[in-house]
Amino acid sequence: MGVLFLSLAGCSLGESEYLGGNLNGVNHTSAAINYFKVNGYGGPNISPHGYGGGMCCVMLPREWRPGLMMKVEWEIDPDPYAKIKRKTTGYGFDEEAYAKHAANYQQHTASVPLPPYEEEGLCALEVHFFPCHQVKVTTSCWRYPSPNSPIREPLEMKEPAVCPK
Repeated sequence: MGVLFLSLAGCSLGESEYLGGNLNGVNHTSAAINYFKVNGYGGPNISPHGYGGGMCCVMLPREWRPGLMMKVEWEIDPDPYAKIKRKTTGYGFDEEAYAKHAANYQQHTASVPLPPYEEEGLCALEVHFFPCHQVKVTTSCWRYPSPNSPIREPLEMKEPAVCPK
């Protein structure tokens, strides 16, 4: 027991290289974000043209440095308002109808640069999802849709007929 205590105490010495921060998301698309992750840390689901967040925590480097990249993974439901057949008895959806709907879910991954932290320091990580499976992140202390937010694209964006390569 004493050895375990000593080894844990040894781990607590010094300052961690990483800080935990809130993970927020903004969905600028008409699809639902079923879930998203940043560097493996899970975020909330987000309704079409909506917000989700305040999820704890995502780990970010205490000190920002050039070249830092974030791996963002997410799943979308391209038809979030579909009418799915319900069970004839009990509660919930008909399993076959739900499986048919869920077969249209799409998974995406993107690597995006982590922008420099503001003078105030690291406030949170806010992930923005755009049409054509584009993603941006910000560490600004100004949350969207503040006019001071570095991301100013409109919340309700339409998916183009053809996405640029």
